[in-house]
Amino acid sequence: MTEIITAGIDIGSGCVKTVLFRIDGARSEWIGRDTARIRSRDPFKLAAESFDAMAAGAGLARGDIAYIASTGDAESLDFTTGHFYSMTTHGRGAVFLDPEARSVLDIGALNGRAIRIDGGGKVLSYKMTSQCASGSGQFLENIARYLGVAQDEIGSLSLSADNPEKVSSICAVLAETDVINMVSRGITAANILKGIHSSMAVRLAKLLKSIGAGSGVVLATGGLALDAGLVAALNEAMVQEKMEMVVRSHPDSIHAGAIGAALWGAFRHQKLLRHGQLAA
Repeated sequence: MTEIITAGIDIGSGCVKTVLFRIDGARSEWIGRDTARIRSRDPFKLAAESFDAMAAGAGLARGDIAYIASTGDAESLDFTTGHFYSMTTHGRGAVFLDPEARSVLDIGALNGRAIRIDGGGKVLSYKMTSQCASGSGQFLENIARYLGVAQDEIGSLSLSADNPEKVSSICAVLAETDVINMVSRGITAANILKGIHSSMAVRLAKLLKSIGAGSGVVLATGGLALDAGLVAALNEAMVQEKMEMVVRSHPDSIHAGAIGAALWGAFRHQKLLRHGQLAA
């Protein structure tokens, strides 16, 4: 296999993630990565800017990249080579980041998704939470804002809780009402956040169980993967649900979809070469 450069672009609800890989046979090497918050910006324009800046930083132009793969909401980008479904890319990216992973919990801004995979990252089954469930990054961000807590403080505060307050509502609107009532009763931010994490974790554990995942390593991906409080609550939920699973995160978990896109892009590029549909 000739050495090639591939890229992955993942547009989510909250962030644009881009990665660059140098691939030579079975060896895959990072050469660039970027994460950009969308906020009120045009995600497609942001993706193009982020990608070009990352490529320039590696001394590359678009024409130097053999395959530019998109995933998530990036299908309509006009400069990509091909598109891959996000459960496929998160599965492949998860195995790249943690070779022992056999399940994925992709927890993003708007919903959560459980994915069962094999050792090569192939998707065996998957299921998504409902759109209105109070288990998303956006919901947690709204609660933190109401509590006056910075996003990067959520995990550590949750871990410091001494008497978590249960949040039972699966409707985000009702759950936010619960939180308002908790604040009026003097419940601490730490105990509120731990209660929310625990509620989210039990629903996500049951989602894993519903797709036949009952043992092994689960890699958390998506925007909430680095929330230490949520990861701890997920491992507690595995015990509660009698599931022999351990949930891990990785410093690059947020890039899992973009990683998988870049790696599947390399696979597709080589397949096209073998079939004579591309010049070597």
